Amino acid sequence: MEFFAGRKVVIATMHKKEEVIVPVLKQLGLIPVIPKYFDTDRFGTFSGEIERLNDPLQTARLKCKAASEQYDCSLAISSEGSFGPHPGILFASADDEIVVLSDLQNGLEFKARIVTTNTNFYGAVMKSWQDVEQFANAALFPSHAIIARKEKNALDGIVKGIHTWEKLREVALTYLHTQEQFFLETDMRAMFNPTRMKVIEEVTLKLLSSIRCLCPQCKTPGFDVIEVVAGLPCELCSLPTKSTLSHVFGCQKCNYTEERRYPHQKTCESPMYCDWCNP
Repeated sequence: MEFFAGRKVVIATMHKKEEVIVPVLKQLGLIPVIPKYFDTDRFGTFSGEIERLNDPLQTARLKCKAASEQYDCSLAISSEGSFGPHPGILFASADDEIVVLSDLQNGLEFKARIVTTNTNFYGAVMKSWQDVEQFANAALFPSHAIIARKEKNALDGIVKGIHTWEKLREVALTYLHTQEQFFLETDMRAMFNPTRMKVIEEVTLKLLSSIRCLCPQCKTPGFDVIEVVAGLPCELCSLPTKSTLSHVFGCQKCNYTEERRYPHQKTCESPMYCDWCNP
């Protein structure tokens, strides 16, 4: 892509995310810069030793800014993940993944987000080796690593990156020898979690699609959705529902906007989702 061709971009990661991000960036003609050491743990850790003080989007932006400054590069890309209950599916865990490409030279920001149930995120109390084996198999171990700690949320004595049965047995039996139970959880760092790494690849590809969408007026990349408009009419009573009627696309550079109706290829909604027909 001519807009980015030949420019350097620093990958703001210490967890090997470049393995899936770099091939995507090369499709834009970018030249990736892989940091020898860039401390992303200072922005927060999944295991809780360092609290994340900002929301995921702001955290990703801060990573980009710090990497740009540290490596004197006007382009930086970072991702930030959050894990917990799915916002729309009961009893399901979710990976909420955001990726941000910051262009300081042109004052532009490109971002994409995916919320998916494709995650092994889980944690549980262990009281026996049988519990450990059951947990490990459900957590896709040993291809996916595990974290052990004395109890849930305990910050002392954490053992991260366990990825062999020998190490897991050693840690588990050590805990069970000194206490009745301990806590295991999935290690969500990208380099220890192939499932999460795949989601990072997917959201980066989504970012690529967004960047390739050019403003119809000034041809700046990243002509993307800036507003979701509700109001899709009910097919029975024709009154507006809460379902999406249109997407408003906008340009960061010239502020041109364009409303596109029926983004989900639906011109009306089922009465099941109408507050009037199904109150």
